Parts: sequence; structure tokens; C-alpha cells
Amino acid sequence: MEAGDEQLMLAYREGDAGAFEELYRRHKGGLYRFVLRSVRDRPLAEELYQEIWMRVIEARARYEAQAKFSTWLYTIAHNRLVDHWRRRGLSLVALDQDREESAALDPPAGPGYEPQRIHEAKQGLGRFASALAELPPAQREAFLLHAEADMSPAEIARATDSNAEAAKSRLRYAMAKLKKALTDD
Repeated sequence: MEAGDEQLMLAYREGDAGAFEELYRRHKGGLYRFVLRSVRDRPLAEELYQEIWMRVIEARARYEAQAKFSTWLYTIAHNRLVDHWRRRGLSLVALDQDREESAALDPPAGPGYEPQRIHEAKQGLGRFASALAELPPAQREAFLLHAEADMSPAEIARATDSNAEAAKSRLRYAMAKLKKALTDD
């Protein structure tokens, strides 16, 4: 049976470096995407991402399994991003759409290659990215925590130090706005 995140963090707290490696493996992708989509600057995202993991390492001795590990991790990420935004005057942005990411969306030409469908998919991604960027910061954060960390509204509330109703409302409004952006022509 595979150990849960909380058990791994407790094992890491007790000195098991392999437990940390497994936690990092499980959460690196979602956490990095959350940070990148929050700041829209790859070098800055990488710096903040590393700082978040350093804070996890520094806080290991104080870790108590009072909530899901992912809630604790994303609370650290949220707090680090809030610190960053405060220093920058709360300038929140969304998805990074540089050429490298666009190129990664291009499939190789082959028997099933359908340029029109690929073009439509890219347009849909562009509309989604624009809609995400236009969301108010609290709604965007709620959506990203739900999408990247698979958090419930209650977990989002704990991670962002808000109440469950506010988190649920932010998530609902974000989903409605994103859905409208994707269905409008």
C-alpha cells in the first residue's frame, strides 16, 4: 500500500529523505503550474517555486498532519505569492503563453493530422488563457488551486485563509466566467 502524503511528510520530518523525494515527485508539476500561471514569468516562477520548496524543508520540524499535505503545501505557496504580490503592488497575472509552450502544443504531422482541429484547439486555449487572465485575482487563485491541486472549496478556504462560502463563491464565479468564455463565439 502506497503511503499517503501526510505519512510521507511525517517520515520526512523524522529524517527520511526518500519521503521528501516522493512528495516532491507527486507535487512538483501541479505546484509549478500553479506558480507559473500566477506570475506569468518563467524565471520568477522558478525562483518562487524553489523558495516554496525551501520553506517546506525549513518547516518540516513543525509539520503536524492537521489537514491534507496538499492544503499545507499550497498554503505555503499562497503565502509566498501574497508576499511577492505585495512587494509588486498586487500585480496578478495568469497563464504564460510563450512560444515554447505554443510549440509544445503542435503535434507531429502524421496520418491523423488535422490542421483545422488543431487550430480550433489553439484558439480555445487562447480564449481560456485570456479569460483566466481577466478573472479577479481571488477567483483565479481559487480556480488554480482547484484545477492544479484538486482542492475542495473547504481546502481552498484553509489554504487562502478565507471562509468556505467565500472560496465556494469564488470558484463558482470563476468556473462560470471561464465556461462562458469558452462557449461564446
